[in-house]
Amino acid sequence: MAVWVYEGNNGEGEYREGSLEAESKDEAKTRLTALGIKPFKLQKKQKDFEINIPGITDRVPLKSMVIFTRQMATMIDAGLPLIKCLELLGNQEPNPTLKKTILGVKAQVEGGQSLSDALRKYPKVFEELYVNLISAGELGGILDTIMNRLAEYIEKNAATRAKVSGAMKYPATVLFAAMGITAGLLWKVVPTFADTFRSMGKSRLPEITEMLVAVSNNFVAAIPYIFGGFVGLIFLYRFLMKVPNGKYYRDLMLYNAPLLGNVLRKAAVARFTRTLGTLVSAGVPILDALEVVGKTAGNEVIERAITFTRTKISEGKNMTGPLMETQVFPAMVVQMIAVGEATGAMDVMLAKIADFYDAEVDDAVDGMSAMMEPLIMVVLGGIIGTVMIGLYMPIFTMADK
Repeated sequence: MAVWVYEGNNGEGEYREGSLEAESKDEAKTRLTALGIKPFKLQKKQKDFEINIPGITDRVPLKSMVIFTRQMATMIDAGLPLIKCLELLGNQEPNPTLKKTILGVKAQVEGGQSLSDALRKYPKVFEELYVNLISAGELGGILDTIMNRLAEYIEKNAATRAKVSGAMKYPATVLFAAMGITAGLLWKVVPTFADTFRSMGKSRLPEITEMLVAVSNNFVAAIPYIFGGFVGLIFLYRFLMKVPNGKYYRDLMLYNAPLLGNVLRKAAVARFTRTLGTLVSAGVPILDALEVVGKTAGNEVIERAITFTRTKISEGKNMTGPLMETQVFPAMVVQMIAVGEATGAMDVMLAKIADFYDAEVDDAVDGMSAMMEPLIMVVLGGIIGTVMIGLYMPIFTMADK
Protein backbone atom coordinates (compact mmCIF):
# COMPACT_ATOMS: atom_id res chain seq x y z
CA MET A 1 0.00 0.00 0.00
CA ALA A 2 1.41 3.39 -1.05
CA VAL A 3 1.39 6.69 0.81
CA TRP A 4 -0.21 9.62 -1.06
CA VAL A 5 0.53 13.27 -0.24
CA TYR A 6 -2.29 15.71 -0.93
CA GLU A 7 -3.16 19.40 -0.91
CA GLY A 8 -6.73 20.63 -1.25
CA ASN A 9 -9.70 22.47 0.17
CA ASN A 10 -12.54 21.30 2.37
CA GLY A 11 -16.23 22.10 1.84
CA GLU A 12 -15.78 25.56 3.38
CA GLY A 13 -12.87 26.42 1.13
CA GLU A 14 -10.21 26.02 3.85
CA TYR A 15 -6.76 24.75 2.83
CA ARG A 16 -5.87 21.23 3.89
CA GLU A 17 -2.72 19.13 3.41
CA GLY A 18 -1.56 15.76 4.65
CA SER A 19 -1.05 12.16 3.60
CA LEU A 20 -2.95 8.89 3.60
CA GLU A 21 -2.47 5.28 2.53
CA ALA A 22 -4.23 3.82 -0.51
CA GLU A 23 -3.67 1.12 -3.11
CA SER A 24 -4.12 3.52 -6.05
CA LYS A 25 -4.61 7.19 -6.88
CA ASP A 26 -8.32 6.65 -7.55
CA GLU A 27 -8.76 5.05 -4.13
CA ALA A 28 -6.92 7.99 -2.52
CA LYS A 29 -9.29 10.45 -4.29
CA THR A 30 -12.31 8.46 -3.13
CA ARG A 31 -11.12 8.52 0.49
CA LEU A 32 -10.43 12.25 0.35
CA THR A 33 -13.89 12.89 -1.09
CA ALA A 34 -15.38 10.89 1.78
CA LEU A 35 -13.46 13.15 4.18
CA GLY A 36 -14.91 16.23 2.47
CA ILE A 37 -11.62 17.30 0.86
CA LYS A 38 -11.31 18.29 -2.80
CA PRO A 39 -7.64 17.77 -3.74
CA PHE A 40 -5.90 19.99 -6.28
CA LYS A 41 -2.57 18.19 -5.79
CA LEU A 42 -2.20 14.44 -5.18
CA GLN A 43 1.00 12.47 -5.66
CA LYS A 44 2.66 9.35 -4.36
CA LYS A 45 5.17 9.94 -1.58
CA GLN A 46 8.71 8.91 -2.49
CA LYS A 47 10.23 6.30 -0.23
CA ASP A 48 12.93 7.52 2.10
CA PHE A 49 16.44 6.33 1.36
CA GLU A 50 17.45 3.89 4.08
CA ILE A 51 20.61 1.96 4.81
CA ASN A 52 20.06 -1.24 6.76
CA ILE A 53 23.14 -2.30 8.73
CA PRO A 54 23.08 -5.95 9.89
CA GLY A 55 22.92 -6.29 13.66
CA ILE A 56 21.55 -2.76 14.20
CA THR A 57 17.79 -2.68 14.86
CA ASP A 58 15.36 0.22 14.70
CA ARG A 59 13.98 -0.44 18.16
CA VAL A 60 13.00 2.69 20.06
CA PRO A 61 14.58 3.11 23.54
CA LEU A 62 12.12 2.47 26.36
CA LYS A 63 12.88 5.89 27.85
CA SER A 64 11.71 7.56 24.63
CA MET A 65 8.54 5.45 24.66
CA VAL A 66 7.80 6.47 28.25
CA ILE A 67 8.29 10.17 27.49
CA PHE A 68 6.10 9.99 24.37
CA THR A 69 3.33 8.11 26.21
CA ARG A 70 3.29 10.48 29.19
CA GLN A 71 3.28 13.57 26.97
CA MET A 72 0.41 12.14 24.93
CA ALA A 73 -1.56 11.52 28.12
CA THR A 74 -0.95 15.10 29.33
CA MET A 75 -1.94 16.67 26.01
CA ILE A 76 -5.09 14.56 25.63
CA ASP A 77 -6.09 15.34 29.23
CA ALA A 78 -5.60 19.06 28.44
CA GLY A 79 -8.13 18.76 25.61
CA LEU A 80 -5.83 19.01 22.56
CA PRO A 81 -7.05 17.25 19.40
CA LEU A 82 -5.38 13.90 18.76
CA ILE A 83 -3.86 14.96 15.41
CA LYS A 84 -2.40 18.11 16.99
CA CYS A 85 -0.86 16.02 19.79
CA LEU A 86 0.80 13.71 17.28
CA GLU A 87 2.01 16.63 15.17
CA LEU A 88 3.62 18.43 18.14
CA LEU A 89 5.25 15.28 19.54
CA GLY A 90 6.42 14.11 16.14
CA ASN A 91 8.08 17.39 15.25
CA GLN A 92 9.93 17.65 18.58
CA GLU A 93 10.93 13.97 18.93
CA PRO A 94 14.78 13.60 18.86
CA ASN A 95 14.78 9.84 18.12
CA PRO A 96 14.61 9.53 14.29
CA THR A 97 12.80 6.17 14.28
CA LEU A 98 10.13 7.29 16.73
CA LYS A 99 9.81 10.67 14.97
CA LYS A 100 9.14 8.98 11.63
CA THR A 101 6.69 6.58 13.29
CA ILE A 102 4.70 9.31 15.08
CA LEU A 103 4.35 11.35 11.90
CA GLY A 104 3.30 8.20 10.06
CA VAL A 105 0.65 7.52 12.71
CA LYS A 106 -0.53 11.14 12.35
CA ALA A 107 -0.97 10.62 8.60
CA GLN A 108 -2.98 7.44 9.26
CA VAL A 109 -5.26 9.20 11.76
CA GLU A 110 -5.75 12.09 9.35
CA GLY A 111 -6.82 9.52 6.78
CA GLY A 112 -9.68 8.44 9.03
CA GLN A 113 -8.20 5.52 10.97
CA SER A 114 -8.37 5.12 14.74
CA LEU A 115 -5.24 5.62 16.81
CA SER A 116 -5.00 1.92 17.70
CA ASP A 117 -5.32 0.85 14.03
CA ALA A 118 -2.64 3.36 13.06
CA LEU A 119 -0.29 2.13 15.80
CA ARG A 120 -0.86 -1.48 14.76
CA LYS A 121 0.92 -0.77 11.47
CA TYR A 122 4.20 -0.19 13.35
CA PRO A 123 4.69 -3.47 15.29
CA LYS A 124 8.45 -2.90 15.72
CA VAL A 125 7.73 0.21 17.79
CA PHE A 126 4.33 -0.46 19.38
CA GLU A 127 3.94 -4.02 20.63
CA GLU A 128 0.56 -5.75 20.73
CA LEU A 129 0.01 -4.98 24.41
CA TYR A 130 0.43 -1.25 23.74
CA VAL A 131 -2.01 -1.31 20.81
CA ASN A 132 -4.66 -3.32 22.68
CA LEU A 133 -4.57 -0.99 25.66
CA ILE A 134 -4.95 2.05 23.38
CA SER A 135 -7.90 0.33 21.73
CA ALA A 136 -9.51 -0.28 25.13
CA GLY A 137 -8.90 3.38 26.05
CA GLU A 138 -10.56 4.57 22.84
CA LEU A 139 -13.61 2.39 23.41
CA GLY A 140 -13.96 3.45 27.05
CA GLY A 141 -13.20 7.13 26.48
CA ILE A 142 -10.30 7.01 28.93
CA LEU A 143 -7.36 7.33 26.55
CA ASP A 144 -5.43 9.70 28.85
CA THR A 145 -5.78 7.31 31.81
CA ILE A 146 -4.65 4.35 29.69
CA MET A 147 -1.64 6.35 28.44
CA ASN A 148 -0.54 7.01 32.03
CA ARG A 149 -0.95 3.33 32.94
CA LEU A 150 1.06 2.38 29.87
CA ALA A 151 3.90 4.72 30.85
CA GLU A 152 4.00 3.23 34.36
CA TYR A 153 3.94 -0.28 32.93
CA ILE A 154 6.81 0.43 30.52
CA GLU A 155 8.91 2.00 33.31
CA LYS A 156 8.43 -0.91 35.73
CA ASN A 157 8.90 -3.53 33.02
CA ALA A 158 12.12 -1.82 31.90
CA ALA A 159 13.37 -1.77 35.51
CA THR A 160 12.76 -5.53 35.84
CA ARG A 161 14.55 -6.23 32.56
CA ALA A 162 17.49 -4.09 33.67
CA LYS A 163 17.79 -6.06 36.92
CA VAL A 164 17.85 -9.41 35.12
CA SER A 165 20.27 -8.29 32.39
CA GLY A 166 22.50 -6.68 35.03
CA ALA A 167 22.62 -9.96 36.94
CA MET A 168 23.74 -11.77 33.80
CA LYS A 169 26.26 -9.20 32.56
CA TYR A 170 28.71 -9.43 35.46
CA PRO A 171 29.41 -13.20 35.38
CA ALA A 172 29.39 -13.23 31.57
CA THR A 173 31.92 -10.36 31.41
CA VAL A 174 34.23 -11.99 33.96
CA LEU A 175 33.96 -15.36 32.21
CA PHE A 176 34.89 -13.92 28.81
CA ALA A 177 37.73 -11.94 30.39
CA ALA A 178 39.07 -15.11 32.05
CA MET A 179 38.85 -17.03 28.78
CA GLY A 180 40.63 -14.20 26.92
CA ILE A 181 43.45 -13.94 29.48
CA THR A 182 43.95 -17.70 29.57
CA ALA A 183 43.99 -17.94 25.78
CA GLY A 184 46.56 -15.11 25.60
CA LEU A 185 48.82 -16.81 28.15
CA LEU A 186 48.65 -20.18 26.40
CA TRP A 187 49.14 -18.65 22.95
CA LYS A 188 52.00 -16.20 23.56
CA VAL A 189 53.40 -16.25 27.10
CA VAL A 190 53.84 -19.97 27.79
CA PRO A 191 55.68 -20.77 24.49
CA THR A 192 58.05 -17.82 25.10
CA PHE A 193 58.93 -19.05 28.60
CA ALA A 194 59.33 -22.63 27.35
CA ASP A 195 61.77 -21.54 24.61
CA THR A 196 63.73 -19.51 27.16
CA PHE A 197 64.05 -22.47 29.51
CA ARG A 198 65.16 -24.79 26.68
CA SER A 199 67.81 -22.28 25.56
CA MET A 200 69.19 -22.24 29.12
CA GLY A 201 69.83 -25.97 28.96
CA LYS A 202 66.75 -27.12 30.86
CA SER A 203 66.02 -30.39 29.07
CA ARG A 204 63.60 -31.54 31.75
CA LEU A 205 61.10 -29.09 33.21
CA PRO A 206 58.94 -29.62 36.32
CA GLU A 207 55.85 -31.73 35.72
CA ILE A 208 53.40 -28.85 36.12
CA THR A 209 55.41 -26.82 33.59
CA GLU A 210 55.60 -29.73 31.13
CA MET A 211 51.85 -30.15 31.43
CA LEU A 212 51.32 -26.43 30.85
CA VAL A 213 53.61 -26.47 27.79
CA ALA A 214 51.76 -29.49 26.39
CA VAL A 215 48.40 -27.75 26.86
CA SER A 216 49.82 -24.62 25.19
CA ASN A 217 51.15 -26.56 22.20
CA ASN A 218 47.83 -28.35 21.73
CA PHE A 219 45.93 -25.09 22.12
CA VAL A 220 47.99 -23.28 19.48
CA ALA A 221 47.57 -26.19 17.07
CA ALA A 222 43.83 -26.30 17.73
CA ILE A 223 43.12 -22.55 17.35
CA PRO A 224 41.64 -22.91 13.83
CA TYR A 225 39.42 -25.77 15.02
CA ILE A 226 38.36 -23.84 18.14
CA PHE A 227 37.42 -20.82 16.03
CA GLY A 228 35.56 -23.01 13.54
CA GLY A 229 33.75 -24.80 16.36
CA PHE A 230 32.72 -21.45 17.89
CA VAL A 231 31.31 -20.24 14.57
CA GLY A 232 29.61 -23.61 14.09
CA LEU A 233 27.95 -23.34 17.52
CA ILE A 234 26.54 -19.92 16.59
CA PHE A 235 25.01 -21.28 13.37
CA LEU A 236 23.76 -24.38 15.21
CA TYR A 237 22.08 -22.20 17.84
CA ARG A 238 20.38 -20.09 15.16
CA PHE A 239 19.21 -23.25 13.39
CA LEU A 240 17.82 -24.76 16.61
CA MET A 241 15.91 -21.55 17.37
CA LYS A 242 14.08 -21.97 14.05
CA VAL A 243 13.05 -25.61 14.50
CA PRO A 244 9.80 -26.50 16.31
CA ASN A 245 10.20 -26.51 20.12
CA GLY A 246 13.74 -25.10 19.87
CA LYS A 247 12.94 -21.91 21.78
CA TYR A 248 10.77 -23.83 24.23
CA TYR A 249 13.58 -26.18 25.32
CA ARG A 250 16.03 -23.26 25.53
CA ASP A 251 13.67 -21.32 27.79
CA LEU A 252 12.90 -24.45 29.83
CA MET A 253 16.62 -25.03 30.39
CA LEU A 254 17.15 -21.41 31.47
CA TYR A 255 14.00 -21.54 33.63
CA ASN A 256 15.42 -24.50 35.59
CA ALA A 257 19.07 -23.39 35.63
CA PRO A 258 20.72 -23.05 39.06
CA LEU A 259 20.92 -19.48 40.43
CA LEU A 260 19.89 -17.77 37.17
CA GLY A 261 16.68 -19.80 36.87
CA ASN A 262 15.40 -18.42 40.18
CA VAL A 263 15.84 -14.85 38.94
CA LEU A 264 14.22 -15.58 35.56
CA ARG A 265 11.22 -17.32 37.17
CA LYS A 266 10.50 -14.39 39.48
CA ALA A 267 10.97 -11.86 36.68
CA ALA A 268 8.58 -13.86 34.48
CA VAL A 269 5.93 -13.91 37.22
CA ALA A 270 6.31 -10.14 37.74
CA ARG A 271 5.95 -9.47 34.01
CA PHE A 272 2.96 -11.81 33.63
CA THR A 273 1.01 -10.38 36.57
CA ARG A 274 1.79 -6.75 35.75
CA THR A 275 0.83 -7.15 32.09
CA LEU A 276 -2.38 -9.04 32.88
CA GLY A 277 -3.28 -6.59 35.65
CA THR A 278 -2.80 -3.61 33.33
CA LEU A 279 -5.06 -5.16 30.68
CA VAL A 280 -7.77 -6.24 33.14
CA SER A 281 -7.84 -2.81 34.81
CA ALA A 282 -8.35 -1.27 31.36
CA GLY A 283 -11.46 -3.37 30.84
CA VAL A 284 -10.02 -5.87 28.36
CA PRO A 285 -11.90 -9.23 28.52
CA ILE A 286 -9.92 -11.95 30.27
CA LEU A 287 -9.62 -14.19 27.19
CA ASP A 288 -8.34 -11.33 25.04
CA ALA A 289 -6.03 -10.22 27.84
CA LEU A 290 -4.51 -13.68 28.19
CA GLU A 291 -3.96 -13.88 24.43
CA VAL A 292 -2.03 -10.61 24.47
CA VAL A 293 -0.08 -11.59 27.60
CA GLY A 294 0.93 -14.89 25.99
CA LYS A 295 2.19 -13.20 22.83
CA THR A 296 4.19 -10.61 24.79
CA ALA A 297 5.54 -13.00 27.46
CA GLY A 298 8.98 -13.29 25.83
CA ASN A 299 9.29 -16.85 27.15
CA GLU A 300 7.97 -19.98 25.43
CA VAL A 301 7.41 -21.82 28.74
CA ILE A 302 5.23 -19.00 30.08
CA GLU A 303 3.48 -18.57 26.73
CA ARG A 304 2.47 -22.24 26.56
CA ALA A 305 1.23 -22.17 30.15
CA ILE A 306 -0.89 -19.08 29.41
CA THR A 307 -2.24 -20.60 26.18
CA PHE A 308 -3.22 -23.75 28.07
CA THR A 309 -4.95 -21.66 30.76
CA ARG A 310 -6.80 -19.59 28.16
CA THR A 311 -8.05 -22.74 26.43
CA LYS A 312 -9.40 -24.15 29.70
CA ILE A 313 -11.11 -20.84 30.57
CA SER A 314 -12.80 -20.80 27.14
CA GLU A 315 -14.15 -24.27 28.02
CA GLY A 316 -15.85 -22.87 31.12
CA LYS A 317 -13.26 -23.42 33.86
CA ASN A 318 -11.98 -20.80 36.26
CA MET A 319 -8.48 -19.35 35.99
CA THR A 320 -6.74 -20.76 39.05
CA GLY A 321 -7.20 -24.47 38.28
CA PRO A 322 -5.44 -24.43 34.90
CA LEU A 323 -2.70 -22.11 36.24
CA MET A 324 -1.95 -24.59 39.02
CA GLU A 325 -2.05 -27.47 36.54
CA THR A 326 0.71 -25.95 34.41
CA GLN A 327 3.14 -26.13 37.38
CA VAL A 328 4.87 -23.02 36.04
CA PHE A 329 3.58 -20.40 38.46
CA PRO A 330 4.23 -20.56 42.24
CA ALA A 331 1.34 -21.83 44.37
CA MET A 332 1.21 -18.54 46.30
CA VAL A 333 0.68 -16.60 43.07
CA VAL A 334 -2.14 -18.90 41.98
CA GLN A 335 -3.82 -18.66 45.39
CA MET A 336 -3.66 -14.85 45.36
CA ILE A 337 -5.15 -14.80 41.85
CA ALA A 338 -7.93 -17.10 43.16
CA VAL A 339 -8.69 -14.58 45.90
CA GLY A 340 -8.79 -11.74 43.36
CA GLU A 341 -11.04 -13.80 41.10
CA ALA A 342 -13.43 -14.56 43.96
CA THR A 343 -13.59 -10.97 45.24
CA GLY A 344 -13.78 -9.31 41.81
CA ALA A 345 -10.56 -7.39 42.47
CA MET A 346 -8.35 -9.26 40.03
CA ASP A 347 -6.51 -6.16 38.78
CA VAL A 348 -5.66 -4.99 42.31
CA MET A 349 -4.41 -8.42 43.33
CA LEU A 350 -2.31 -8.80 40.18
CA ALA A 351 -0.69 -5.39 40.79
CA LYS A 352 0.20 -6.42 44.36
CA ILE A 353 1.71 -9.69 43.13
CA ALA A 354 3.77 -7.80 40.53
CA ASP A 355 5.09 -5.34 43.13
CA PHE A 356 5.95 -8.21 45.47
CA TYR A 357 7.85 -10.14 42.80
CA ASP A 358 9.66 -7.01 41.63
CA ALA A 359 11.11 -6.84 45.15
CA GLU A 360 11.81 -10.58 44.98
CA VAL A 361 13.77 -10.07 41.76
CA ASP A 362 15.94 -7.49 43.56
CA ASP A 363 16.65 -9.94 46.40
CA ALA A 364 17.30 -12.82 43.97
CA VAL A 365 19.75 -10.72 41.93
CA ASP A 366 21.61 -9.65 45.08
CA GLY A 367 21.74 -13.25 46.32
CA MET A 368 22.98 -14.59 42.99
CA SER A 369 25.67 -11.90 42.78
CA ALA A 370 26.77 -12.63 46.35
CA MET A 371 27.15 -16.34 45.55
CA MET A 372 28.76 -15.95 42.14
CA GLU A 373 31.38 -13.30 42.94
CA PRO A 374 33.54 -15.51 45.24
CA LEU A 375 33.00 -18.52 42.96
CA ILE A 376 34.19 -16.57 39.93
CA MET A 377 37.20 -15.23 41.82
CA VAL A 378 38.17 -18.74 42.95
CA VAL A 379 37.93 -20.14 39.40
CA LEU A 380 39.74 -17.19 37.84
CA GLY A 381 42.41 -17.18 40.53
CA GLY A 382 42.88 -20.93 40.16
CA ILE A 383 43.45 -20.70 36.40
CA ILE A 384 45.81 -17.74 36.53
CA GLY A 385 47.59 -19.13 39.62
CA THR A 386 48.21 -22.50 37.97
CA VAL A 387 49.71 -20.81 34.90
CA MET A 388 51.95 -18.58 37.03
CA ILE A 389 53.19 -21.48 39.15
CA GLY A 390 53.90 -23.52 36.03
CA LEU A 391 55.93 -20.63 34.53
CA TYR A 392 57.96 -19.79 37.63
CA MET A 393 58.60 -23.31 38.93
CA PRO A 394 61.66 -23.84 36.65
CA ILE A 395 63.13 -20.54 37.93
CA PHE A 396 62.74 -21.75 41.53
CA THR A 397 64.40 -25.10 40.74
CA MET A 398 67.34 -23.33 39.01
CA ALA A 399 67.80 -21.09 42.05
CA ASP A 400 67.91 -24.15 44.33
CA LYS A 401 70.63 -25.78 42.21
